[in-house]
Amino acid sequence: MNNLKSLFLCAGMILLAACSGNRTASGLDAARFDSVINDKPVKLYTLTNRQGMEACITNFGGRIVSLMVPDRQGKLTDVVLGYDNLAQYADSVNSPSDFGAAIGRYANRINKGQLTIAGERIQLPTNNYGHCLHGGSSGWQYQVYAAEQPNDSTLRLTMDSPDGDNNFPGNVKATVTYTLLSDNTLDIRYEGTTDKETVINMTNHSYFNLTGNLTEAGTAQELYINADNFTPADATFMTTGEILPVEGTPMDFRRPHALEETINDSAFTQIRNAMGYDHNWCLNTYREGNGDFTQVAASLYAPGTGILLEMFTDEPGVQVYTGNFLTGTVKGKHGIAYPKQCSVCLESQKYPDSPNKPGWPSPYLKPGERYESHTAFKFSIK
Repeated sequence: MNNLKSLFLCAGMILLAACSGNRTASGLDAARFDSVINDKPVKLYTLTNRQGMEACITNFGGRIVSLMVPDRQGKLTDVVLGYDNLAQYADSVNSPSDFGAAIGRYANRINKGQLTIAGERIQLPTNNYGHCLHGGSSGWQYQVYAAEQPNDSTLRLTMDSPDGDNNFPGNVKATVTYTLLSDNTLDIRYEGTTDKETVINMTNHSYFNLTGNLTEAGTAQELYINADNFTPADATFMTTGEILPVEGTPMDFRRPHALEETINDSAFTQIRNAMGYDHNWCLNTYREGNGDFTQVAASLYAPGTGILLEMFTDEPGVQVYTGNFLTGTVKGKHGIAYPKQCSVCLESQKYPDSPNKPGWPSPYLKPGERYESHTAFKFSIK
């Protein structure tokens, strides 16, 4: 990673001097994303639909860089956090982030980085409180996907992850397909195959703020989660193995309400440990091994702009993370320093540490099987 960092810092300096030519609706200069990493080309891809919505995605980490959706006045608003250049995304030391990334091989945490596959005990890299988070510090968010854009509204990204990648077994071929639909839905489909038994759990890690103001906390946003239960975590953010009801706790979002009503309830251990929300909810939309894609799994709403985001997924869980570790020190797009809790992540997933929790929805994938996961973010005005 040190060599990769140096390469990108150098590339970033060159890109800063590049002429600004190809500007996106969100104000990005596409030239600042053009590079070659480990002999693989990287660029910024722009998706559009007939409603004028725009999604800008780089194949470095499969990251959604900007997402322009109309507010109640018809004004296009960028609703995701991120950087305006490739060098910052690539600098995992000075500006580490999962902003907008297509996470793999395994989203969320694996306890102490340990799991057993086909009777073999495997030690993965640990990068977060002694656990393996998002596949390790060199997970897919810091690697280059091969990219193909067959039309204006579709981007297909492919990852060839070799056997032993961050100690995960199996040669895995994974695909992420982003499609911008005519009803202002960003549809995301994940697929994968392996030649050796392994685990896979992919997600998108966009940080959403629908308020149009990224300089302040986004806790006025109203959150809804279609879940009767959640998986509590300890002080290292690792799930305890319990599944507890949300009833009567600050974890109950079955009635939409502003995050600010409960996010600072330090008397509740789960919120105190996470300094906000960073938990997995067990979705009611998942029953008997199947997810109901016709039901809203979660939603986010900004009263000021009228923008409503509805998430649909066939996964059993969603990790809601409220940007508790943002500090206001690292500047994102347009020079904005993102403050604490200015965003909400809605990460569809298998439950955290599922490889070590028999009885929870299984993340294991064997040769001859196909991993499939489907999530969509639908935007409208309320």
